Amino acid sequence: MKQKLRLPIRNCAAALLALCSVPAPAHALSPNEWRNQQTLDVPAAGLVRFALPPATFNATRSGFEDLRLIDSTGQEVPFLIDQPAPEPGARRRAKSFRVSLEPPITTLLLETGMTQPIGVAVLETPARAFIKAARVEGSHDGKSWQPLAAGLPVFRRPEGAARLHLEFPPGVWEFLRVTLDDRRSEAVPFTGAELLGEKIGTPSVPVSASIKSRDESPGLTRLALDLGAANLRVVSITLETPEPLFTRAVTIAVPTVFEEGIRELEIAAGVVYREFIDDTTATQLTVGIERTVASRELLVCIRNQDSPPLAVTAVRVERRPVHLVFLARAPGAFRLLTGHGQCPAPNYDLAALAGRLKDAAAAEITPGALVANPGYHAPETLPGLAESAAPLDIAPWKHRKPVQLAQAGVQQLELDLDVLARSRASFADLRLIRDDRQVPYLVECTSITRALTTQITPANDPKAPRSSRWSIKLPQTALPITRLAFASATPLFARELRLWEEPADTRGDKYVRELGHATWQRRPGAHAIDIVLDITQPPVTDTLFLGTDNGDNPPIDISNVRVFHPVTRLVFKATPDAGKPLQLYYGNPGAVPPSYDLRLVAGELLAAERSTAALGAEEGAKKPSLLESASLSGARRFAFWGILAVVVIGLLVILARLLPSPKPPS
Repeated sequence: MKQKLRLPIRNCAAALLALCSVPAPAHALSPNEWRNQQTLDVPAAGLVRFALPPATFNATRSGFEDLRLIDSTGQEVPFLIDQPAPEPGARRRAKSFRVSLEPPITTLLLETGMTQPIGVAVLETPARAFIKAARVEGSHDGKSWQPLAAGLPVFRRPEGAARLHLEFPPGVWEFLRVTLDDRRSEAVPFTGAELLGEKIGTPSVPVSASIKSRDESPGLTRLALDLGAANLRVVSITLETPEPLFTRAVTIAVPTVFEEGIRELEIAAGVVYREFIDDTTATQLTVGIERTVASRELLVCIRNQDSPPLAVTAVRVERRPVHLVFLARAPGAFRLLTGHGQCPAPNYDLAALAGRLKDAAAAEITPGALVANPGYHAPETLPGLAESAAPLDIAPWKHRKPVQLAQAGVQQLELDLDVLARSRASFADLRLIRDDRQVPYLVECTSITRALTTQITPANDPKAPRSSRWSIKLPQTALPITRLAFASATPLFARELRLWEEPADTRGDKYVRELGHATWQRRPGAHAIDIVLDITQPPVTDTLFLGTDNGDNPPIDISNVRVFHPVTRLVFKATPDAGKPLQLYYGNPGAVPPSYDLRLVAGELLAAERSTAALGAEEGAKKPSLLESASLSGARRFAFWGILAVVVIGLLVILARLLPSPKPPS
């Protein structure tokens, strides 16, 4: 479908003549193949335009392939889609770049070499940590200077957040002069600059977005936004916060289907801040995106590092408007159809008309509400998706749990600790079963983490009096934890911390398995922050050991120990049925990953609203036998070898009795 039309439209004569010469499609549609419809009341013949509302975006496919327009006689009507996007300006390096250091200022002189309007200069520097206020001036001869902008923040934080671009009113300048204030900090080196030409802007409209959930983990705040509709072309998000001073790196992600599961794909990144610079407060709270979001969910990750979580009271979202333009040959009630998962995109061959329509006037109308097509049978989410798949022999699976559904439709099920600990790390052994048949699903790996409070007890080694050691008890064996966090009230220390476990091998002998290490320092009066230790590989036991060498210093105290594991969900379609309960099976080391056709309609799955399913108590778990145990230790080890010795002795006695008695010598 061609998308080249630009609005507004002012003169219709030539466009109407051209449109009238384009024949309508020769065939009539079968509207009952479309799930949804909207009524368009056209008061008079002529060129018509209207803006697609969010409900239409949510009901159609991401590329508008299933949009169809029919008139009152049921004939298909050709149309054009106008989906403008901003055109980036030219980008090139400055023709020359000179630095002049005259304390307390650093002056950068740029010869632009550009004849197009310039609106942004992006500075380059190897400096890792600094903050400056900048002033920008423009000149045509390099002698007479005109102020363009002042008090612009330029900074880079040690954790990676940075702002090195200077924005000013676009204009044609042969020279630019940037003055950096060094009064509050040492001068830093600047090595070059890129210049960005003026963008050709397009309008945007607000989105009725809401914060659906907020999850906190050490150093990270994750906001899940409900955009209200899928397939919106999102321009930007703006955070609203009362915090007076802060700098945070922000990443934007969307749930995306990848192979047999759902992953979070980063689509944009930026820095938000409110800084006091040059006696003024500089604020930047917007992150640009300019992407079509196929899901109705948008994920905002705010990296707090060692600072407390940023208070966010609201989030504002902007999107690009999309218009549909068509010729009504007669007044009447038209219908816009959406919701066909298989139809190809229409090809109306109207590309040649786009240039003529840019100067044509059109009547503005407002489409009616999106409603279910009364001729379509039983409209529902993913009607072409069968709930069950192939049958399965469940005998090799050791564990199962009932799945509790609140309502029909697309479901999301968060895996609990039992499933996380007893299933394979790849989740290849998970199966949803109803009536001995599989229910297809997608695995969704999220950036959400859950905190688990653990028990910590001193476990010092008498043979190492200069060291401190603690034992940390986990609620489950083999949990896929990724981080360990803890606090200390000790005011002054510097320690190297080490985390390990002591599993047993196949013979029952224990060995040390390293899990991670970190450095922790604190000075008197410094802000008390928790230490966060990344776990390099998930443990295989339920007991961890944390140790440090105190040297000649007193021991430090450890408190508020927490471990974190990522949240994993299953996304599937199901209907409550008391007679045929749905169950989740797990715990089969030999299972191969399932392959479902569900991924072919994953886009509709992501666009649908989800209900939250829950897991019940574990049922029918097979207890491993003595020989199936992963390791033997303690009393079990001695019992095993004792039983084995008795069995061997018994077999020898039986064998001796079966042998023939020796003949006496003659």
